[in-house]
Amino acid sequence: MAASNGAPLVVFDFDKTIVDCDSDNWVVDALGATERFDELLRQLPWNYAIDAMMGELHSQGKTIEDVKATLRTAPLSPHVVAAIKSAYALGRFLVRALISMEACRCELRVLSDANAFFIETILEHHGLPGYFSGTDTNPAHVDAAGRLTIRPYHEFHAAAPGHGCDLPTCPPNMCKGKVMERILREEEEAAASAGKLRRRAVVYLGDGRGDYCPSLKLREGDYVMPRTGYPVYDLLLEGAPRGAVRAWDGFEDLARVLLAIVDAEIARAVAEDVVAAADKGTGGVVVTAPAPVAECRGAAMPLHQDALLRPNAVRVPN
Repeated sequence: MAASNGAPLVVFDFDKTIVDCDSDNWVVDALGATERFDELLRQLPWNYAIDAMMGELHSQGKTIEDVKATLRTAPLSPHVVAAIKSAYALGRFLVRALISMEACRCELRVLSDANAFFIETILEHHGLPGYFSGTDTNPAHVDAAGRLTIRPYHEFHAAAPGHGCDLPTCPPNMCKGKVMERILREEEEAAASAGKLRRRAVVYLGDGRGDYCPSLKLREGDYVMPRTGYPVYDLLLEGAPRGAVRAWDGFEDLARVLLAIVDAEIARAVAEDVVAAADKGTGGVVVTAPAPVAECRGAAMPLHQDALLRPNAVRVPN
């Protein structure tokens, strides 16, 4: 029986983690509707306010192409692009144990309180959709009239009371912790079906208050990567998760820390398979891997070091 799939599942938040902005605010500001959006936020929850804002912009003659054009200018660091591609490439690592060959696949997902249209547009602009196996976010679609409609991930109204999470850090439209629970459950079921002793590690990257709940769902053997100086970092100082904390400060650091984790998880799995093969007297393990991507590989970070002991950066509100 195999120990685990060596390459981890990496789950990214989107705003201020993949892109260095809040995508809702980026669009609203670029289309000259900042003041009106602030007014809507005084009357409506955020998710309903951004939907109403899209409706008003459409009625004013702003087209879906105008929205797309603003999204294509959203700041996305080349270090993030390289980190995504490198993590995916490292996941092509092949381990041949005994008579079978197993792909240690590093799977990438998005878990975000943005919306499907904004995320898809930005990822497509940078040629990144194929690197992600799925996205959990607020649904969005463009109707026949060209109006962008954005709905909550968890409906919340009289007939649909919402996600039921008690943490005040979760907005009413989305509890990322509930989504993470589902992801972990699916991982455990997949591992059991494949005859593995345990599921692969999960790595979660985020920055905001809404990223605290999914961080607490992680378990020993998992990793949470909070962005230093942002709300989730401060929250984790008060209540640490069971997963290992590996903070990052800037996007070059994100790439370095993430790839160090992926490397370590693959190396651990290979070592376990070598031991298992030796115990069975069936020979060794043959490992083949792509060449590392140079632009993402900085000095190795000691994974045993608690990154939360690093000094805070200047805090930027979420």
